[in-house]
Amino acid sequence: MKKSFKLLLLTVLALICALMFTSCGESEPSSENPTSKDDGKTIVLNVFNWGEYISDGFEGSLDSVAEFEDYYFEKFGKKVKVNYSTYATNEDMYSKLTSGAGSYDIVVPSDYMIDRLIEENWLLPFDASTIENYKYIDDEFKNLYFDKDNMYSVPYTYGMLGIIYNKELVDEEDVRDESWGLLWNPKYRGKILQFNNPRDAFASAMYFEGIDVNTTDKADWDKTLAKLIEQKPLIQGYVNDEIFNKMTTASAAVAPYFAGDFITMAADNPDLCFYYPKEGSNYFVDSMCIPKSSKNPEVAKEFINFMLSEEPAIANAIYIGYASPNTLVRNLALDGESNEYTDALLEYTPDAIEILYGKSPEQVNVNYKFNPCYESFSSDIQEYTNALWESLKTENSTELWVHLTTVVIVVAVLSLAIYKVVIEKIRSKDYRLRDKQRKKAKQVKS
Repeated sequence: MKKSFKLLLLTVLALICALMFTSCGESEPSSENPTSKDDGKTIVLNVFNWGEYISDGFEGSLDSVAEFEDYYFEKFGKKVKVNYSTYATNEDMYSKLTSGAGSYDIVVPSDYMIDRLIEENWLLPFDASTIENYKYIDDEFKNLYFDKDNMYSVPYTYGMLGIIYNKELVDEEDVRDESWGLLWNPKYRGKILQFNNPRDAFASAMYFEGIDVNTTDKADWDKTLAKLIEQKPLIQGYVNDEIFNKMTTASAAVAPYFAGDFITMAADNPDLCFYYPKEGSNYFVDSMCIPKSSKNPEVAKEFINFMLSEEPAIANAIYIGYASPNTLVRNLALDGESNEYTDALLEYTPDAIEILYGKSPEQVNVNYKFNPCYESFSSDIQEYTNALWESLKTENSTELWVHLTTVVIVVAVLSLAIYKVVIEKIRSKDYRLRDKQRKKAKQVKS
């Protein structure tokens, strides 16, 4: 009886304590306590972007991802966690997306790759005009060839290609005409860099030779290959990201690369200069897209909307260094006044604003339809140019060290074979002489 009463008493006390703790932990829903709206479930948003391509909070800059998570929770009362991962090339991104190796809600490909992803049915149509802040995208960057109806992509950044050179290593007389020809000048043999991708390498030779970069005539591509073969003995190497170290340390003197990357290089080496070649140039647009495999397409649209808003748009433009298609950013650069954006650009190099925004893409890309080499994925030109590129890198112009190594191996093998034959002949002669002497000695004994 006492035991039952004690047990009952303990149970009542436990219930009273539980009620007290519960009441102490509760609060009325309010704007100061938004967690009261949270349903306990965290949405995961997988973003796949280029490396070094978003303001990440470094040295006090805006942390775009963290700010979006806060923004989404404040606006919708739901927690979202952004899993942010990076890739080095469009082809790396394409491989992971199409192989199912990764599941993504946002990808940021370049123009030609967006064209391919749309054609192969990998992207989700969502109509960019339904995104509130899409109104800030400059009209010049709408209805582009790879997304004529603005159904699959929202421009994020763009870059124009030019020539970077070191004024301490390149004579002024050789850059006065601002031509692609600098990449073929034998005076700078061993100091010239070239793109390590067919799209831009072939375009540089086409512009220099006056060949239409949108040509589908294979004879034109063969002529372009010949020009690149002519260039190969002059170059130090085919590069992509390696260009940053080579140009800033002055281990190379000349390279073709994008204006936005020049801006960051010039901050590390003020001897570097830049120009857009007079013959015309290349130009890319990277855009935010939603793959069909996205598990949270509506959250992905909100992520795009947030990235187009003023604070992240400016922070990302400063961090990346490329030009922006967003008028909230472009207007700051073009109004001629000192502001957060222009002040940050001028810290890189005094001519940063002129290089990024002084000429429109139309002015720089005189005879360019926006996308050399890959205008039509339905044609066989892409396959043909890739085959030419492989022949340039391997069969048609094997590196000198490969030739030398091959010669050394052949000489070594021949030497070994000769040595073996000679030694065997000597040994055979010795054996015959020994046998003859033994036989003679045996006869003498008998």
